[in-house]
Amino acid sequence: MELRQEQSAAPGDLALETVREWTLWLTEVERWLIPHFARREARRHAWAYIRGLLSPVERKNGWQLAEVNGDATPYGLQPLLGRARWDVAAVRDALRAYLVQYLGDPHAVLVLDETGFLKKGQQSAGGARQYSGTAGRVENCQIGVFLAYASVHGHALLDRALYLPQAWTDDRARCAHAGGPAEQLFATKPRLARQMLQRAFEAGVPAAWVPGDSVYGDDRRRRVWLEEQDHAYVMAVSGKE
Repeated sequence: MELRQEQSAAPGDLALETVREWTLWLTEVERWLIPHFARREARRHAWAYIRGLLSPVERKNGWQLAEVNGDATPYGLQPLLGRARWDVAAVRDALRAYLVQYLGDPHAVLVLDETGFLKKGQQSAGGARQYSGTAGRVENCQIGVFLAYASVHGHALLDRALYLPQAWTDDRARCAHAGGPAEQLFATKPRLARQMLQRAFEAGVPAAWVPGDSVYGDDRRRRVWLEEQDHAYVMAVSGKE
């Protein structure tokens, strides 16, 4: 996994050995993830999507991801994300196992944080006027809650959850139209964080600490839960609880 230290180098500065390491690494990622896509066409598009996300193109939208893979349109990638049948949870679990194998360390940390994705329209699942740390103000956006893993060997995202405001979870038809799970109940960001931490703990992810900002530190129940799980944490508290 030493290749991560080389990723900031300009293409002209890359050594042949580094390129070979990248190829081997990508092949290993493919070995872990692609079996979760039953249809050959879905496997091909899934791997094209991963290559596009790892490419140096600035904007990772459908058109640019298609272009970097030599496709004239994004119409092959779009069904993978919207209609193809594959087990998102199984892919997440496989990725987690892969990351632990290469980055796992008993002194690692599981980092909680959220970020906003600005939106113009009203159709994106979870989109609403809400505070976004990305913008630094209330904006129309989606909010994603993330669990990252960081150790001396490197860092990567381990899990994620889309925060759905109650206006969304109370409107089943709207959720279904946006492609969201019709059965999902309202969950606060701290509750989503606990669910992700629970999955990591049950999977035996090695870690010494759980840091987070006041979004999570202000929820006393989550802090008590971490203590009951015998996991140390360092979280900001705003004093508003």
